[in-house]
Amino acid sequence: MTQDFSESMSNRTDEELIKIVTVDRNDYQTEAVEAAEKELKTRNIDATKIESVKQDIEEKETKDKEFESSIVSSWTRIIHTVVDFFGFLILAFILSSILQLFYSPSDEQTIRLVGYGLLLVSFLLYFVFMEYKFQKTIGKFITKTKVVMNDGRRPEFNEIFIRTICRLIPLDNISYLFTKNGFHDRLSNSTVIKEKKRQNIHN
Repeated sequence: MTQDFSESMSNRTDEELIKIVTVDRNDYQTEAVEAAEKELKTRNIDATKIESVKQDIEEKETKDKEFESSIVSSWTRIIHTVVDFFGFLILAFILSSILQLFYSPSDEQTIRLVGYGLLLVSFLLYFVFMEYKFQKTIGKFITKTKVVMNDGRRPEFNEIFIRTICRLIPLDNISYLFTKNGFHDRLSNSTVIKEKKRQNIHN
């Protein structure tokens, strides 16, 4: 018994129908493709528009594949974790030295609270400032990578702040052992990609 795809195709957008009859043609049953072609004729979608939309779809898929292939490996992310841990500690040491010039608590509880507060401030300063200003930390400078949103654009301040807060999630640093994108990437809709090499243009 032949399945009727007419109703299903009538609910599709023009772009979805064009994708079915062109780019994804081999992924569908013959009857489904024929129903999509019939629906396009009913909507008076001419060959020129079909070709134009097809090219747009292919260009988008090519860009998506290039973006996906530029996402750095888990091992690169581990390098970032190690290098940035020391970068953050160095900043904390510098801030601690400066603070001691103006304030030196004597009781143990205050020392502990100030220490925790200093570590948190150093952590936020290091990651928020570096990734917002440069799209990279020291670790990413070394590996020639940068932070971008999942749509490829430069992150805004609030997005970098959310990304940094998500780094505090327990086990976030080892989540890269199982996936390219760790917890703080997924929750902030961001990722780290390889920087494109700049081509020298000679006149």
